[in-house]
Amino acid sequence: MSPSDNRRAAARPQSDVSPWVGLAGLCGLFAWFLVCRHWPQVADGLGIPGPRARLAGPYAALTAMIWSVLPMIAVSILVDRVHLRPSTGIDWNSPRPLGETLRISLLKIGALWVTWIIIAGIYCLGRWYWAEPYLFAMGVLKAAAFPMFVLAVPYVLWLDRYMIEPRDHAWHFGAMMTGRRDFDPDEVKRHWRAWIIKGFFGAFMISILPGGWQAAVEADYAAMLGDPGALGMALITLLFLIDVQIGTVGYLVTFRPLDAHIRSGNPLLAGWVAALMCYPPFVFTFMGNGMLGYEGGTPGRGDANWTVWLASHPTLMWLWAALLVALTAIYAWATFAFGLRFSNLTYRGVLTGGPYRFSRHPAYLSKNSFWWLSTLPFLVVNGSLVDMVRNTVCLGAVGAIYYWRARTEEAHLWAEDAKYRAYHAWMNEHGLVTAPLVRLKRALRSRAGAAMPAPAE
Repeated sequence: MSPSDNRRAAARPQSDVSPWVGLAGLCGLFAWFLVCRHWPQVADGLGIPGPRARLAGPYAALTAMIWSVLPMIAVSILVDRVHLRPSTGIDWNSPRPLGETLRISLLKIGALWVTWIIIAGIYCLGRWYWAEPYLFAMGVLKAAAFPMFVLAVPYVLWLDRYMIEPRDHAWHFGAMMTGRRDFDPDEVKRHWRAWIIKGFFGAFMISILPGGWQAAVEADYAAMLGDPGALGMALITLLFLIDVQIGTVGYLVTFRPLDAHIRSGNPLLAGWVAALMCYPPFVFTFMGNGMLGYEGGTPGRGDANWTVWLASHPTLMWLWAALLVALTAIYAWATFAFGLRFSNLTYRGVLTGGPYRFSRHPAYLSKNSFWWLSTLPFLVVNGSLVDMVRNTVCLGAVGAIYYWRARTEEAHLWAEDAKYRAYHAWMNEHGLVTAPLVRLKRALRSRAGAAMPAPAE
């Protein structure tokens, strides 16, 4: 091969999301965060009437999404020009007359309305949705329902005129409902997988917005400068806030003109089982106080157990806090690197930049490392060897679940996109974290094969 061929073979596939999208969202989020923290001074300076207190309430948390999403949309359209990509399925240069697409659009609008009504019925049946912290999410979705139903009409009527194939999975669901024979069952499944993902995870993400926002906005960071434990946990909370805010935007902003639409939900049952085990209400059965609870006999402070065990070692406390903050920063980076496209169980393009240059699963790797180092499950206050072993095994099992999730996600993306297969191969050879692990795996397999006796002739 020529040198240019070698360079091309070693090139990392281009990411479908530029780093500027997530960074723009992060800047917008922190701009609003600073406004909220300094609202008394802002209100005084602008002469705004009303109370002089920090904006730490749930509606300030919702407003933060607007501050993050608008810069991301601007960069996506003005810089990355995502609306012109072939993957949108849109041809802006060849609009059809409204009369040509009207029947298609009306069928899709009806299908969307029925879909939302069914999801609302599921919310009503799920008891956990009518207890904290989901009550806030239910209130938000209830307020958004009427605008969604109304705005869907002009949006679908407008977009279908430009879509190359307006008969998408929503149309196929509508066709099935109306008894047409030309619907595709696989497209109906794609429709429901996408909306179940949005309905389940969207409500969960909205429900956890207020708590993290209040804690981050009201934190007195200056008073913690001499306390590595308190400062570390406060910064960790702030970084988790980034993950939740940008992640929530990803679930809600799935518009095709932004090339952020859900192209497919994971069709593998194993992928759904592995993912749902990690979220309420299912997580309470397996983790926390469930069968895989890993905090038996510990100080009972969860992710802050490390502050108990290292309290008498100030230098080590600072180093440990810095390490945990760094791991959480990687976790947050792995979310905002997606820009508008973050969501579980979906294929919305291939991300090869940011922390995904080093590992195919930086979020899972950093999250599991954080749990081990923050909870220290093998250290217990009751001296029970059984608790030490149980905690260690259970947290190891949690890690195995995340490994299972990673493999099912890879299988989904591998089947969907040749770019992901190229990225997978590139990571095996060049990924800072992935490549050494792949080489180790190959070496172990080779050694195991060499140790096996030759078959008898």
